[in-house]
Parts: sequence; C-alpha cells; structure tokens
Amino acid sequence: MFVQASKLCKPSFLGVSLLSIILFGVVSCGQSEQVKKKPPAPAVSVYEIKVNEIGSYREFVARSVASKEVDLRARIEGELIDRPFEEGSVVEKNQVLLKIDPAAYQASLDSAKADLTSKVAGADGAARDLKRGREVAGQGYISQSDLDKLMTNDSQAKAAVKVAESTLDKAQLDLNYTVIKAPFSGRIGKINYNVGTVVSPTSNTIATLTATDPIYVSFQVEESDYVSYLQSHKNTQKPADLSIDISLRLPNNTKYSEKGLLTFADTKIDEGMGTVELRAKFDNPNGIIVPGLFVTLMMEGKNKESMALVPQVAVQENQQGKFVLVVNADNKVSQRLVTLGRRMNAMWVVESGVKVNERVIIEGLQKVRAGVDVKPVSKKVDPLTGTISDLLGK
Repeated sequence: MFVQASKLCKPSFLGVSLLSIILFGVVSCGQSEQVKKKPPAPAVSVYEIKVNEIGSYREFVARSVASKEVDLRARIEGELIDRPFEEGSVVEKNQVLLKIDPAAYQASLDSAKADLTSKVAGADGAARDLKRGREVAGQGYISQSDLDKLMTNDSQAKAAVKVAESTLDKAQLDLNYTVIKAPFSGRIGKINYNVGTVVSPTSNTIATLTATDPIYVSFQVEESDYVSYLQSHKNTQKPADLSIDISLRLPNNTKYSEKGLLTFADTKIDEGMGTVELRAKFDNPNGIIVPGLFVTLMMEGKNKESMALVPQVAVQENQQGKFVLVVNADNKVSQRLVTLGRRMNAMWVVESGVKVNERVIIEGLQKVRAGVDVKPVSKKVDPLTGTISDLLGK
C-alpha cells in the first residue's frame, strides 16, 4: 500500500511541464501589463531662449549729493527779527531769507558818516594851511619848522579821512549783513533759531540751502578698475566723452527716468580704501532725488553685443554652480551649467551654457530630472515682471 500511495503522489513529467508553461504565461502577462501601464511623460512649461543687444555692465552703490550747498550763518551779532520763508520750501536767488535787528548798525553807519564828514573838513583845512604856508615860507614869514608842522598836519588829516572811510565801509557792511539773502536758487531746510533769538558769528548754522537740480551722485571704483579705465580711455579728454549709458535705480527698486553724465573723477586714490571717487550728474527737475539718498548707479556700454536671456525661474543651483534644465529636440531633459551675467528685471543674462532657440524648463521643475522624457508646452515670460503666460495663437 505504501508503495502504491507514493507512486500516486509523484507528479508526472507532463504535469510539471504543463504547470511551468502556465506559470510562465501568467508572469509574461503580468510583465506585458506593466509595459502597457508605463506612466506618461510629465508635462512641463518651457521657454525658448532669445537674445538681446546688451552692453558691458556694472552696478555701484552710490549716494546723492547736492550740486550746491551753503550753511547760512550770522556774520554780525543781533536779534533775529524776521524769517520770511517756509521751512523746506524752494527759494529763488537773492530772495530775503533772514533779518537781524539793524538798529545798532544803522546808528553806527550814521556815526561813521558824520565822522567822515568831520575828517574831510579837517583835511581840507590842513590842505589850505599848507598851501598858504608854502606861499609865505619863501618870503621868510614862517620858519622851516613851522612849514614842516603844516605838512605833518596835512598828512595826518588825509590819513584820518582814509580811516573814517574804512570805518564807514565797515559800518555799511555790518548793516548789509543784517539781511541774509539766498546766494542761489534751491531748497531751504529746517531753521535752527527762532525769531527773537540773538545770533552771532559764533552761533551754529541758522539754516542750510541746497540746490538739487541738477543732483550729483557720488560712487567709488576700485583702484585696479580705475587704472584699467585710464589705460583703455587714455585718448579721452573728459569723463563725459565716454561711450556709456548711466542710469539709477532708486531705493524703491524703480528706475529713475533721467540719464546721467559722468563729470568728475578724483585726482588721487583713497589710501585706506584703495578706491577713487567718481561723480555723475543727473537732471532732477521734480526733486525726486534728495541729497544723502542711497541709490544703485548702473553703467552700461553703448557698444552692444548679442547675449542670451533666460527667466530667473529657470535657474537652479547645486554644489557645482547654477544650472538650467534644457529640453532637446527629442523632448529629453538634460542639465546644463550656466555662467550668468547681469540681472535685467525678471531675466538673467547668460554669458555661457545655453544658445538661442534652446528650450529651458520654467514650470514643472520639481517633476523632472536629467535624462527623462517630457511633454513640453511652450510659454512666454514677461521680461519685466516674470509673469508666465500662454503663447498667443497657440
């Protein structure tokens, strides 16, 4: 019995083969189903690279400076009696700004005039006495000693007139100093002394007058760059002759509408900083730029060359540097290291790494990696704001 049971349990060769064929078919069907269920290529938004005419470019941290500035001070002592202007207002050249009590100085002027009149009368008398003395001295009516005295009196009287004239001039100047006028048109600042305060030459500044149209913008350049600039522009007579565009970016990140002109380069290097000061001039008719404002000065060469631009959203960074994901003609993704230049609003200037008409991924970056296939959808990017939108007509 035992032997017969063992024979019954032993599978036949035909049964094993059939079982293997069935299992292989099941596995094969499973693999076929997996191949059929391969996920579709992810859709990504791409931007086709274009080129712009761009010149060499540099940015500098700069500060605005008034083209003219003067501290208004008292040149004589007296009570401040009038201030016919509003703080912060625009004043015109020769406009009266401050008045100091003139009473004492008017009295000094009147006294000086009277003294001069007296001295002139005395000088006239001494001159007549000398003339008569010379006429009679030849006849022996007066001695040489008396004649010498007459000559001395005449000289002293003339000198006294000159002293009186100087005193009168000084009195007139002091009286003029009681009225302080604007030496140029500009904006008047805060007044530091109220009406009724006694001011003098030792007092601090009463107020400050500044001219802001045009406005100067001062910035520093490294000595190595300055030497290179001198070498490359040795035939340029003036800074204004340089073929560069100068513009400003204000603290609120807006671009100033007026273009600048380079007007000044210092004659020496700052030994402590290793820099040289340069200055540009900008028209400022609306007074938007006030003195002391920190701005970004941008210099761009007028000689342009074609350079590629990519949206900022397309640029990523890893340990190797900045890179973009490029989609080739077969819709396969590759990683490309790029060398970036200046930033232009929502775009980067690319100095190397990509070429015109290549497509870079701008949306869906998190879904792909190098080597995968994608379904690209072309989009456009606003170069100013970076807004991504569909291409018109597509």
